Parts: sequence; C-alpha cells; structure tokens
Amino acid sequence: MTLWLTRLTPGPASRLARHELGGTGQTSLHRRVMSLFPDGTSDQARTRFGVLFRIEDTARGAHLLIQSNQPPDPGRLPDGYGTLTTRTLDDLFKALAPGRTLHYRCIASPVRKPGATTRSLYNLPAVVPLHGATADEWWQRQADKAGLKPLTLHSQPAATVHDRQHLTTAAQDTKSRAAGNRIHHHRVRFDGTATITDPGLLHHAIRDGIGRGKAYGCGLLSVAPAPDPQ
Repeated sequence: MTLWLTRLTPGPASRLARHELGGTGQTSLHRRVMSLFPDGTSDQARTRFGVLFRIEDTARGAHLLIQSNQPPDPGRLPDGYGTLTTRTLDDLFKALAPGRTLHYRCIASPVRKPGATTRSLYNLPAVVPLHGATADEWWQRQADKAGLKPLTLHSQPAATVHDRQHLTTAAQDTKSRAAGNRIHHHRVRFDGTATITDPGLLHHAIRDGIGRGKAYGCGLLSVAPAPDPQ
C-alpha cells in the first residue's frame, strides 16, 4: 500500500491556521486533519486512512506534516487556510535496506503503565510519564522494535497536549462517566541517526506510528537516508 506524506503550509493571513497549529489542545487540529479525507466513514477514520501527523517548527513558522494511505484533498481546506504539498513514500521504502544509515525524528509519548499492585504500593497513576534517561531508554526499546539501532540520540521535551475526551453516543452508553474526561499526553521529541536492522519492521513502524496519542500529534516516525559513518 502506498503511503503519502503531505506538508501543510499555513496561509500567512490565516488566523484560523495559526490558531490550530499553535495550540496544545489538539481536538480542533485533529478534526481539521480528518476533514481532508472522505466523509461518511466511521469513528475509526484515522485508522482507516492511516493518518498520522506532527507539527514541525520551521524558520517560517509552524507547518504540519500528515502521513496517510491516500492523498488529502486540498479542496477541503477553508479559503486561505494554507497549501498542501504531497508526495509518495515509495522511493523511501525502496531505499530501506539492512545496514543503511538514516536520520530519524519522532514526537512520541513515552510512558509506562505500572500494574495494579505497583500502583497501590507506590500510589502511582495508571500512566506514568517518562523523562530524561528513562524516556531515552523507552525510545531505545521502541527503536529496536521498529528495526532500528540508534547511533545517536537527542531528546527534548515537547509541549504536553491537554484536551478533553469527546465520546460518541455509543461510547457514552457504556462510559457515560468518562465523557468529557481530561486527556494529557506527555510528549518528547527524539532525533538522531540509526542503522536499519530490519526493513520490514521499520516499514510497519512508519506506517502504524509509535506509541500512544496518535490522534494528538504523536507517533509519526520520519526517516531520511544519511551518509554512512566512516
């Protein structure tokens, strides 16, 4: 299946685009991204279209990267919101070979989920955010599962996403007390170089994303060929 990578460059005069790309409450941004794909699908539209996205800070301001299994429709953007530049990832996937050196980037949500006994013993929440060295160790494990052996790693905190959970009517029937629950996604940006150990695993990791919070701008793994180390 072909994957498409799209860069959304916001229009310089669009206050709406600046607002949606500049906030950490990302319900509106997620809805904007999904509005670029066909209507009438299901509550699992993000999964159906393989949508992952990430805000990229550039010298020209915040841009949006969107990965999907079909190209988004630029005609679905509001007038003046921005422009879409789309290309396939076919050539990238053809270049993935064992031992190849890559640059990588991923904004992910590194957490651990302690068991009930551990939570009770240490009074821990169900999801514990990881920072510093423990976040780096988490990334090393994810990279290994993704068919990568990191050579270098630089991590830095990214803004935590704060939002509210909006459930469908069907979900509210079974989780009525959870409707409107606050959502927090702790995020870290991981950058570096790595060698490919398993192209198949890497392909799946790029396609499916890494970790939790994919509807909130987490999990998109970007790679690009790098010169082989001397």
